[in-house]
Amino acid sequence: MRAWQGKTRGGVLGYRIFVWTLKNLGLSFAYFLLCFVVTYYIFASRKAFLSIFRFFHTIIKFNFWNSLISVYRNYYSFGQVLIDKIAMLAGFQSNFTFDFEGEEYLRQMENGGLLVSGHLGNWEIAGQLLNRLEKNINILLFDAEHKQIKGYLSEVLTNRRVNFIVIRDDYSHLQEIRQALERKEIIAMHGDRYLEGNKIVVLDFLGKPAPFPVGPVNLAARFRVPVSFVFALKETSKHYHFFATPLRTVEFSNNLRKRDGILRESVQAYVIAFENAVRKFPLQWYNYYDFWKIPENQSQQNIK
Repeated sequence: MRAWQGKTRGGVLGYRIFVWTLKNLGLSFAYFLLCFVVTYYIFASRKAFLSIFRFFHTIIKFNFWNSLISVYRNYYSFGQVLIDKIAMLAGFQSNFTFDFEGEEYLRQMENGGLLVSGHLGNWEIAGQLLNRLEKNINILLFDAEHKQIKGYLSEVLTNRRVNFIVIRDDYSHLQEIRQALERKEIIAMHGDRYLEGNKIVVLDFLGKPAPFPVGPVNLAARFRVPVSFVFALKETSKHYHFFATPLRTVEFSNNLRKRDGILRESVQAYVIAFENAVRKFPLQWYNYYDFWKIPENQSQQNIK
């Protein structure tokens, strides 16, 4: 099974179609279109289908038929989340309602901070909360994942408090992160994916060892900003529940052994929060590759 390649299915054309649909035909019709799109991807994405089926059948322990049904529901949910993301970024926020649990923790990020989420639910709605807090948010995207989509979303973006920072091989994105934090802004990124060459730790996740990147918590340590683990889950068709954990300080140490221990502990805290969220909302984890495959020749620390 191939590892994640740093990009998600879909392209600019799909985004353009759904933005046009939202503007001219409404959210409900956009959801209706998903029935056809999901059916196509069920048959056109064999590897993705097998990966998410194994998750429901082997990890979550659904029976065969419930696993098949859950795959369809997962694909449909993923499509809804993508549409909702576009709708909110393009100024259709009034279509949705939100509950914010842990808002007080983000209000404590007076001098900036880091939000770490995962490919679970719709974490981009954090921008709605930060808009309420009068904070700017900078969302980190993998270069291979959203380079063209980033450009298009910037065209339709109405919430000017949201900015995109592309993660590049030459690490030039670190300067953009530094500048954003110097402006006391918020950095948001995923903590459940890594690319080849990234340092990882191997942790128990849903009963099996799985690799997680060290990079997100390492950013918090190096830039000396607090971190909160955040998840935004879709509870009804137009209602989201946002969860944020208490702020965590990740100490930076010049002692390599001590630093590794601090980072390992912080990643483990993230994985505990992430696992709890996945167990509560398994249909909203959008993982379409072999998540538990341990890479060879990868810089890593094994956690027992």
